[in-house]
Amino acid sequence: MSITCFIRYEIDPFKRDAFEHYARVWGEAIPRAGADLIGYFSPHEGSATTAYGVYTIDSLAAYEAYRQRLAASPEGRENYDFARRERFILKEDRLFLKLASAPHAERVRP
Repeated sequence: MSITCFIRYEIDPFKRDAFEHYARVWGEAIPRAGADLIGYFSPHEGSATTAYGVYTIDSLAAYEAYRQRLAASPEGRENYDFARRERFILKEDRLFLKLASAPHAERVRP
């Protein structure tokens, strides 16, 4: 069973375009590095500072290998540098969850 990584970003509301550029780069780089990207989401209505990135990966061990591949890739290094330089991410929280609801989750009897 795979796990899903939810990344919650607090972004500078005046630099949303920079975050959206960052998200588009990850849209290509993350699948190449081995994770199944669900998507990056920028503010639209409601909060102007909350954004998300969501992807699935087979396990925490696979996540560690994926992170190394992503950081070593040219687009990964460039995107991390872009985020540091432009400073549009104010805060980032990462959470790993497993799917618990049917019909997609494994059926387990209590």
